[in-house]
Amino acid sequence: MLNQIRPAIVMTVLFTLLTGLVYPLAITGFGQLAFPAQANGSRLDRDGIIIGSALIGQDFTQPGYFWPRPSATGPAPYNAAASSGSNLGATDARLVARVDDTVASLGGAPLPADAATTSASGLDPDISPANARQQLPRIAAARGVPLATLEALLADKTALPILAIFGEPRVNVLALNLALDQQAPLAR
Repeated sequence: MLNQIRPAIVMTVLFTLLTGLVYPLAITGFGQLAFPAQANGSRLDRDGIIIGSALIGQDFTQPGYFWPRPSATGPAPYNAAASSGSNLGATDARLVARVDDTVASLGGAPLPADAATTSASGLDPDISPANARQQLPRIAAARGVPLATLEALLADKTALPILAIFGEPRVNVLALNLALDQQAPLAR
């Protein structure tokens, strides 16, 4: 009986060490060497202070900033601890009412879809260039900046599809707002 138990115990300890210690340390080390920014949360900072992550949306509501798409997290928007989709179908009355309310609060249709709908996680940090473009007049008025300046900033911060075929053009709202603060600070 000991001849059968001993190999089982040895294999359990060996694979526990391999899969529970060696492999995670190797992958963590590789991530730190090859992709240090991503492995550390894609953090964004201002003046050496971490103010967010390029991977998690933030709630901007002031007129002088680009606004993200609505967040499905609750009770507070962009709460990473409450990330989940609403699971409401396209014809669900609650979803239709929420989208209608959002469209009305933004001045009515037509709007880009991501201006009125949430992402699956409720934490999407990106918006479409069309969504950002429709916000330009509000931001220009709030900051007293020419539209051409904002259009150039938007063009500079627009990320193209990966390998020109995977995904859609997108704009990271936090990175765009940080660049906006640098280029055209709000009057305080």
